[in-house]
Amino acid sequence: MQISGAVALVTGANRGLGKEFVTSLLDRGAAKVYAAARRPELIDLPGVETLRLDITDPASVAAAVAAAPDVTLLINNAGISTGHNLITGDLAEIRREMDTHYYGTLAVIRAFAPQLAGGAILNVLSALSWFSYDGSNAYAAAKAAAWSLTNGVRLELAAQHTLVTGLHLGAADTDMSASYDGPKVAPAEVVAAALDGLEENRIEVLADDWSRHVKASVANDPSDFYTLTPAA
Repeated sequence: MQISGAVALVTGANRGLGKEFVTSLLDRGAAKVYAAARRPELIDLPGVETLRLDITDPASVAAAVAAAPDVTLLINNAGISTGHNLITGDLAEIRREMDTHYYGTLAVIRAFAPQLAGGAILNVLSALSWFSYDGSNAYAAAKAAAWSLTNGVRLELAAQHTLVTGLHLGAADTDMSASYDGPKVAPAEVVAAALDGLEENRIEVLADDWSRHVKASVANDPSDFYTLTPAA
C-alpha cells in the first residue's frame, strides 16, 4: 500500500485523530482525500473534498459511496465514547456505541469493499479492544466487537487483495479523551505509526506502549491484569 497517489476517505474527519489523518495523508502525497463527517461544515482543512457521512445511517453511507467512487484507502475513524457501563448504563447509549463502532463501521466497509480491490482499509480500534475499564465498559465491548470485525473482513477480502489493518492505541490527546487524566499519546504520533504500518503492509499497528502492554497481557491469566474487590 502506497499513500502517495492514493485516494483516501477518512470518517470522523472534523477533529481529533480524523483531522490528523487528513493532514498527514495530504503531507504524504495522497492524490485526493475525502474528509467525511456528520457535519462537514465543521471541517476547515484546505485541499480536501468534504463529504457528509453518518455511518449509522444506511442512506448516508450509500450517498457517500456514490459521491466517492474512486476511493482506494478507507480509514474508519468515526467513533463515540458515551462513558456508560453495561449494568447501570443507559441501554440506548450502549446500543449507540455498538451501532457506531460495529454496525456503522461494518456498513461502511460493506459499501466500499467492491472498489477497494488492491487497496486498503484501516480500522481505528483501541487497547480497550482487549480489556475492560469500569466507566467505559460499553465502549470496550464495542471496540472488542470491532476488533473481531476487523479480523473477519480481512479474511473475507483477502481474495481481492485488500489490506485490512487494525490500529490500537491507549488514550490520544484529543477532545474525546479530555476528561482522562492518564498518559496520552500525541495524535501525530498515532497517525504516523498507522500510515507507516499501512505502507509496510502490516495487519496490526500498536501505536503506543500501553497498547503493547495490554496486547501482551492477553495471553496471561486475567487475574494478573485485573484486581477485583468483591462487595462486602
